[in-house]
Amino acid sequence: MKLISICPSNTELAAYLGLTTSLIGVDDFSDWPEAINRLPRLGPDLNINMDQIEKLQPDLVLASLSVPGMERNISEMKKRQIPYVIVPNPQTLKEVIDCLLFVGKVTNTHDKAIRLHERFTQMIQTYDTLREQVKTPKTLYWEWWAKPIFTPGAGNWLTEMSRLAGGQNIFDDRVEASVQTDWEDVKCRNPDVICVVWVGVQKEKVNPKVILKRIGWEQMTAVKNNQLFILEESLFCRPSPRLLSGLAKISHLLHPDIYPKEDEELDLFLHL
Repeated sequence: MKLISICPSNTELAAYLGLTTSLIGVDDFSDWPEAINRLPRLGPDLNINMDQIEKLQPDLVLASLSVPGMERNISEMKKRQIPYVIVPNPQTLKEVIDCLLFVGKVTNTHDKAIRLHERFTQMIQTYDTLREQVKTPKTLYWEWWAKPIFTPGAGNWLTEMSRLAGGQNIFDDRVEASVQTDWEDVKCRNPDVICVVWVGVQKEKVNPKVILKRIGWEQMTAVKNNQLFILEESLFCRPSPRLLSGLAKISHLLHPDIYPKEDEELDLFLHL
């Protein structure tokens, strides 16, 4: 089966299912695993080159509504009669893992998807058990855009990941998946930890001065205690099983005495 993925999370789902060699093209932002670097790039996920897709003659294109604006690509594929499926738009870790089953079914890798699903579910349960050892959960502020400030609310997996890591998202009182707020609101909530994961921006390109120059931030608990972390957005902002790598990372940062620094089985599995 010749596959095309037009968003990073779908490329990663395909990789976990052993389908990297079946991929014949990907969007510009897919960057994992390294094996995809050899593939033709079809443009940014919101402006895919449909003429190029037609030339590649895929058996199936993996689309997703987890990327706002993807509807335009889907409409164009439908008009051109390009075969495609829409991978579900998950909001929880369970729903993210369930996407493995969906992609497995449409790519004839369902048996492997079931095995992976069981293993990932066990990993989440392990972290839930470790969480019970945390006596004092730490409050977290996740920033995934700076101007204007956007942060996840209760309807996003980062709130769930915070809890599994022995923490609490300071915006879990907002039901939305994505909350637009301002620096004054964040400052008043005074989190123990600040996690910066600007969507679509590589860790190396994030300038912490953008945050630290905000008026009054030097008075915040997280800044005073040197608990401001610039993290890989690819491990926290994409609906793929790599979120478990992010969970392992933030868990150890928050409670190194409870969560292991490096779970070898998890590391080997998540990094193929």
